[in-house]
Amino acid sequence: MDRLSHYASERLQLEEPLILAGDYNVIPAPADVHDPVAWAGDALFLPQTRDKFRRLINLGLTDAIRAVSDAKGLYTFWDYQAGAWQKNWGIRIDHLLLSPQAADRLTAAGIDKHVRSWEKPSDHVPVYIDLAVEGTR
Repeated sequence: MDRLSHYASERLQLEEPLILAGDYNVIPAPADVHDPVAWAGDALFLPQTRDKFRRLINLGLTDAIRAVSDAKGLYTFWDYQAGAWQKNWGIRIDHLLLSPQAADRLTAAGIDKHVRSWEKPSDHVPVYIDLAVEGTR
């Protein structure tokens, strides 16, 4: 996370659209986990893990999903065990972080949760953004 923060800091100085996308293995906030108490001791939800992620965001990045919704239950991962998918015991660990120049173009963001119900799915689902691109309608 330290190397990513350093990289992001350098890239943000260019003042260009930048999107940092991926599985960060970080649950940013209690709203991003079905049962915060159950995850309290997990590396994905430890205070120091969340602090490093917050420091990354505080460089000037926008969490695309949280830019469009503050709703609970927006998850991107469900374990294969204990019927987590069927019970909606999910967590949000896949993130799209946008530079100010990319965030200015954000028109939509979401999570394709339905993909998790497909035959032989991944335990992660796609997170997407729509951006307004110059020269288009």
